[in-house]
Amino acid sequence: MLTTKEIFDRYQEVRSRFPAVNTTSKTLDIDSLLDISDDIDAFIFDAFGVLNVGETLIPEADIRLDQLRERGCAIRILTNAASYDRGGAIAKFERLGVRVKDDEIITSREATLQHIGDANWGVICADSDALIDLPASVIRLGYRAEDYDAVDKFLFLSTANWTTQNQELLVASMKRNSRPLLIGNADLAAPRDDGFSVEPGHFGHLIADLFPDQVQFFGKPFPEVYDLIESSLPGVQLERIAMCGDTLHTDILGAAARGWRTVLVTQDGLFAGHDTKVFSEQSGLFADWRLARI
Repeated sequence: MLTTKEIFDRYQEVRSRFPAVNTTSKTLDIDSLLDISDDIDAFIFDAFGVLNVGETLIPEADIRLDQLRERGCAIRILTNAASYDRGGAIAKFERLGVRVKDDEIITSREATLQHIGDANWGVICADSDALIDLPASVIRLGYRAEDYDAVDKFLFLSTANWTTQNQELLVASMKRNSRPLLIGNADLAAPRDDGFSVEPGHFGHLIADLFPDQVQFFGKPFPEVYDLIESSLPGVQLERIAMCGDTLHTDILGAAARGWRTVLVTQDGLFAGHDTKVFSEQSGLFADWRLARI
């Protein structure tokens, strides 16, 4: 089982692949997002660790979103989850009890698929993923080495069925013939009900260690998802957008690199049970504001 320190340390190790950023040097503690709602026109929410932990809604997160809407603030959910298409994302939040409109959700999968061209793709995905938003020419990768060698490019969407043996098959195929690998979820890990799950970014960075020029990451902190958010908020000044997330290297770094304001949420996500000041000082990544829950 991964620990907070292991995840943080790995983010530090691969940080040279992230956008360059200078954050504020001091974080102000607040009690709720209502405290800063007069200064912010659009609140952007990470999902895991902020709105939900695994399949469990964080208490009153849905109420806070409604309250912010009532105050005239735009709401967007920006998730690195790539295991399901837009319909699946909307259905998930409906199951959690979060009232969300179609245009309020942006996923790293959407950003990834904008860069899918004509090719024979080898796809790493969940069995439940119908892949209806992908081109027709795809092979679901499993335990057949010949399938890995047969494709032109790789697309990594989910770790649901991914094992060490699968990773070894991918590495071996890349060594025989290195090809582009698109990582649809840049996260190393995500908070679940029973600990942290290992996400596609973890395996993607292992491949990037070996083939640095062949791997492209999508989702926070990489720019494509922020382009989608900003295009959905015409006329909103960047300094009046606030990203609310639980992870320094994805949520805070990525948003600060765009000129957004940032809110670190601490109680339920990556840093649950830890003093985030220690990690901010070590990484030099400070959010504008910090609170336990939104």
